[in-house]
Amino acid sequence: MKAVFKNCTKYENGKFSEIDFAEVNLQGGQGNDFKIENSFIFPAFCDVHVHLREPGFFHKETVFSGSSAAARGGYSDVFSMPNLNPVPDCVDAINLQRTIIEKTAVINVHPYASITVGQKGEELSDFYGLASLCCAFSDDGRGVQREELMLEAMQKAKELDKIIVAHCEDNSLLHGGYIHDGKYAKAHGHKGICSESEWGPIARDLRLAEQIGCKYHVCHISTKESVEVIREAKKRGVDVTCETAPHYLVLNDSMLQEDGRFKMNPPIRSEEDRLALIEGIKDGTIDMIATDHAPHTAEEKSKGLAGSMMGIVGIETSFAVLYTKLVRTGVIALEKLIELMSINPRKRFGLELTDDFCVFNLEDEYVINPDDFLSKGRSTPFAGDSVFGKCELTVCGGKAVWINRN
Repeated sequence: MKAVFKNCTKYENGKFSEIDFAEVNLQGGQGNDFKIENSFIFPAFCDVHVHLREPGFFHKETVFSGSSAAARGGYSDVFSMPNLNPVPDCVDAINLQRTIIEKTAVINVHPYASITVGQKGEELSDFYGLASLCCAFSDDGRGVQREELMLEAMQKAKELDKIIVAHCEDNSLLHGGYIHDGKYAKAHGHKGICSESEWGPIARDLRLAEQIGCKYHVCHISTKESVEVIREAKKRGVDVTCETAPHYLVLNDSMLQEDGRFKMNPPIRSEEDRLALIEGIKDGTIDMIATDHAPHTAEEKSKGLAGSMMGIVGIETSFAVLYTKLVRTGVIALEKLIELMSINPRKRFGLELTDDFCVFNLEDEYVINPDDFLSKGRSTPFAGDSVFGKCELTVCGGKAVWINRN
């Protein structure tokens, strides 16, 4: 199969340049040649935070469905979180996952190993056996509550030159909360999650990372205090990076609805928090944007804010949402968005910037319809939103892994 590009704009080496004509032969593609005009060619995106649910929870998502959804979103690399069954806390468990990935993934999937056995926070996983088989160590979905256990994990990660990727949440401060402890929660009688439950553990871990000298990455930050403590740690030379997600950058808790598609962990915070995250994006405190793609069944997400499972999907909509709501409105430049979604994640996690690419028509306006998703998950706060930027083609390893045939 051959793709023919005309009058396109390509992002390469930190800048955009016009290309009048290009032909790309794609291995493994099907169908006739096709032409794409008036589009942008980007380095394929990289998401360091997705939940593919397999093995163990294939009714929510599979490696095939999740990686196919990622390809549709312009991604060639995703990092799969360890809240699986079995938890990848030993060699046999992670090899089971790696076998599924090898057989069914349509793009590159990099598995995390868990920090603790069973993600229970009681004893460390087999760091030495797992180090060569995983991209990094994370207990995402659960915070490591005991300081001495996190200290030991960081010491081993330092020895093995691996990154600790932390879900930061202090269970003692949750008090049954499930949305942000803000005006909406108070006005509608919901139990709130305070901001300190996130930034408190981050501050603790930054102190430990500074002491040990290990590589440390913070998952899905959502509060203004989190931005500030990470900013100050970077000034001190701590080897820390962090991510946030599209929904924290474009939504605030005044936009919540009594619907499970607005429930995730951490929760959508205040407008003050959102603006602080934007500033963190602009000044480099926040290094990358990840989706925290977390599919659940329709039934699990049908019980409102109080009863629904935590988590939303986002890997098929991330670029369009951010391009529409941040780039087209002049909040950030398109170059900055590509750095956050493609360049910076690969730099931090040691992936080479390959020839993988995606092609987007930035003038194609459409309405987000979850019924069209390739993911098994359908729950998104952006359902019904009108956005610009449709992925026409994603190429991974020389193969077309997504072609927009519509």
